[in-house]
Amino acid sequence: MRASHADRERAVDVLKAGFAEGRLAQPEYEQRMTRAYQAQTHAELQMIVSDLPQGPVPQAAFTPRPQVPATFMPMAPPVTTNASSTGALVCGILAPFTMGVTAIPAVILGHKARAEIRRTGEGGDGQAVAGLVLGWMGIAGWAMFLLFMMLIAVASV
Repeated sequence: MRASHADRERAVDVLKAGFAEGRLAQPEYEQRMTRAYQAQTHAELQMIVSDLPQGPVPQAAFTPRPQVPATFMPMAPPVTTNASSTGALVCGILAPFTMGVTAIPAVILGHKARAEIRRTGEGGDGQAVAGLVLGWMGIAGWAMFLLFMMLIAVASV
Protein backbone atom coordinates (compact mmCIF):
# COMPACT_ATOMS: atom_id res chain seq x y z
CA MET A 1 0.00 0.00 0.00
CA ARG A 2 1.28 3.47 -0.82
CA ALA A 3 2.45 5.59 2.10
CA SER A 4 0.99 9.00 2.90
CA HIS A 5 2.76 12.08 4.23
CA ALA A 6 1.43 11.28 7.70
CA ASP A 7 2.92 7.76 7.48
CA ARG A 8 6.31 9.21 6.56
CA GLU A 9 6.11 11.68 9.46
CA ARG A 10 5.37 8.86 11.91
CA ALA A 11 8.43 6.98 10.64
CA VAL A 12 10.54 10.15 11.01
CA ASP A 13 9.28 10.53 14.60
CA VAL A 14 10.42 6.97 15.35
CA LEU A 15 13.83 7.76 13.85
CA LYS A 16 14.12 10.99 15.88
CA ALA A 17 13.34 9.08 19.09
CA GLY A 18 15.91 6.42 18.18
CA PHE A 19 18.55 9.09 17.50
CA ALA A 20 17.73 10.94 20.75
CA GLU A 21 18.12 7.69 22.72
CA GLY A 22 21.50 7.05 21.14
CA ARG A 23 20.41 4.02 19.13
CA LEU A 24 21.39 5.59 15.80
CA ALA A 25 24.63 7.33 14.85
CA GLN A 26 24.41 10.72 13.07
CA PRO A 27 25.26 9.43 9.55
CA GLU A 28 22.86 6.48 9.81
CA TYR A 29 20.14 8.76 11.18
CA GLU A 30 20.51 11.17 8.26
CA GLN A 31 20.56 8.33 5.73
CA ARG A 32 17.39 6.78 7.19
CA MET A 33 15.67 10.19 7.30
CA THR A 34 16.37 10.65 3.58
CA ARG A 35 15.08 7.16 2.80
CA ALA A 36 11.96 7.76 4.95
CA TYR A 37 11.04 10.93 3.06
CA GLN A 38 11.59 9.13 -0.27
CA ALA A 39 9.66 5.98 0.70
CA GLN A 40 6.67 5.19 -1.48
CA THR A 41 5.11 2.25 0.39
CA HIS A 42 4.42 1.13 3.94
CA ALA A 43 6.81 -1.78 3.48
CA GLU A 44 9.71 0.59 2.79
CA LEU A 45 8.87 2.59 5.92
CA GLN A 46 8.67 -0.58 7.99
CA MET A 47 12.14 -1.66 6.84
CA ILE A 48 13.58 1.71 7.88
CA VAL A 49 12.26 1.61 11.47
CA SER A 50 11.81 -2.13 12.15
CA ASP A 51 14.92 -2.46 14.36
CA LEU A 52 13.98 0.43 16.67
CA PRO A 53 12.09 -0.10 19.96
CA GLN A 54 9.02 1.91 18.91
CA GLY A 55 8.46 -0.74 16.28
CA PRO A 56 7.30 -0.41 12.73
CA VAL A 57 4.91 2.25 11.51
CA PRO A 58 1.35 1.22 12.29
CA GLN A 59 -0.44 -0.07 9.25
CA ALA A 60 -3.67 1.62 8.27
CA ALA A 61 -4.48 -1.37 6.10
CA PHE A 62 -7.59 -3.47 6.47
CA THR A 63 -7.36 -5.90 9.35
CA PRO A 64 -9.75 -8.78 8.74
CA ARG A 65 -12.18 -9.50 11.54
CA PRO A 66 -12.83 -13.13 12.35
CA GLN A 67 -16.05 -14.35 10.80
CA VAL A 68 -18.63 -15.22 13.43
CA PRO A 69 -21.69 -17.23 12.46
CA ALA A 70 -24.90 -15.22 12.65
CA THR A 71 -26.13 -17.63 15.31
CA PHE A 72 -23.58 -16.26 17.78
CA MET A 73 -24.02 -12.57 16.90
CA PRO A 74 -26.08 -10.46 19.30
CA MET A 75 -29.70 -10.05 18.32
CA ALA A 76 -30.66 -6.80 16.67
CA PRO A 77 -32.85 -4.61 18.82
CA PRO A 78 -36.51 -4.93 17.87
CA VAL A 79 -37.73 -2.25 15.50
CA THR A 80 -40.53 -0.19 17.00
CA THR A 81 -43.71 0.17 14.98
CA ASN A 82 -44.87 3.68 14.24
CA ALA A 83 -48.05 4.46 16.19
CA SER A 84 -49.54 6.52 13.35
CA SER A 85 -49.25 3.54 11.00
CA THR A 86 -51.21 1.38 13.44
CA GLY A 87 -53.81 4.14 13.74
CA ALA A 88 -54.07 4.40 9.95
CA LEU A 89 -54.66 0.67 9.63
CA VAL A 90 -57.30 0.61 12.39
CA CYS A 91 -59.11 3.62 10.89
CA GLY A 92 -58.98 2.00 7.45
CA ILE A 93 -60.44 -1.24 8.73
CA LEU A 94 -63.21 0.58 10.59
CA ALA A 95 -64.16 2.76 7.59
CA PRO A 96 -66.91 0.47 6.22
CA PHE A 97 -68.46 0.09 9.69
CA THR A 98 -68.43 3.83 10.47
CA MET A 99 -70.00 4.83 7.17
CA GLY A 100 -66.72 6.36 5.94
CA VAL A 101 -66.14 8.62 8.94
CA THR A 102 -62.75 7.02 9.69
CA ALA A 103 -61.62 6.87 6.05
CA ILE A 104 -60.28 10.45 6.01
CA PRO A 105 -58.31 10.00 9.28
CA ALA A 106 -56.92 6.75 7.82
CA VAL A 107 -55.55 8.65 4.81
CA ILE A 108 -54.17 11.48 6.95
CA LEU A 109 -52.54 9.12 9.46
CA GLY A 110 -51.16 6.93 6.65
CA HIS A 111 -49.37 9.85 4.98
CA LYS A 112 -48.13 11.14 8.34
CA ALA A 113 -46.85 7.68 9.32
CA ARG A 114 -44.97 7.18 6.04
CA ALA A 115 -43.22 10.54 6.46
CA GLU A 116 -42.25 9.69 10.06
CA ILE A 117 -41.03 6.22 9.06
CA ARG A 118 -38.78 7.67 6.34
CA ARG A 119 -37.39 10.20 8.82
CA THR A 120 -36.89 7.94 11.87
CA GLY A 121 -36.44 4.45 10.39
CA GLU A 122 -39.23 2.91 12.45
CA GLY A 123 -41.23 -0.07 11.26
CA GLY A 124 -44.84 -0.18 10.15
CA ASP A 125 -44.64 1.00 6.55
CA GLY A 126 -46.87 -1.87 5.43
CA GLN A 127 -49.51 -0.91 7.98
CA ALA A 128 -49.39 2.71 6.82
CA VAL A 129 -49.81 1.68 3.17
CA ALA A 130 -52.69 -0.65 4.06
CA GLY A 131 -54.37 2.17 6.00
CA LEU A 132 -53.92 4.48 3.02
CA VAL A 133 -55.39 1.98 0.58
CA LEU A 134 -58.36 1.18 2.82
CA GLY A 135 -58.93 4.86 3.53
CA TRP A 136 -58.91 5.82 -0.15
CA MET A 137 -61.15 2.86 -0.97
CA GLY A 138 -63.57 4.00 1.72
CA ILE A 139 -63.59 7.55 0.39
CA ALA A 140 -64.04 6.33 -3.19
CA GLY A 141 -66.79 3.90 -2.14
CA TRP A 142 -68.77 6.53 -0.30
CA ALA A 143 -68.24 9.04 -3.13
CA MET A 144 -69.61 6.50 -5.62
CA PHE A 145 -72.53 5.73 -3.30
CA LEU A 146 -73.40 9.43 -3.00
CA LEU A 147 -73.04 9.90 -6.77
CA PHE A 148 -75.36 6.93 -7.36
CA MET A 149 -77.92 8.33 -4.89
CA MET A 150 -77.78 11.74 -6.58
CA LEU A 151 -78.33 10.13 -9.99
CA ILE A 152 -81.35 8.26 -8.65
CA ALA A 153 -82.71 11.50 -7.16
CA VAL A 154 -82.23 13.36 -10.44
CA ALA A 155 -83.78 10.54 -12.46
CA SER A 156 -86.84 10.40 -10.23
CA VAL A 157 -87.61 14.09 -10.72
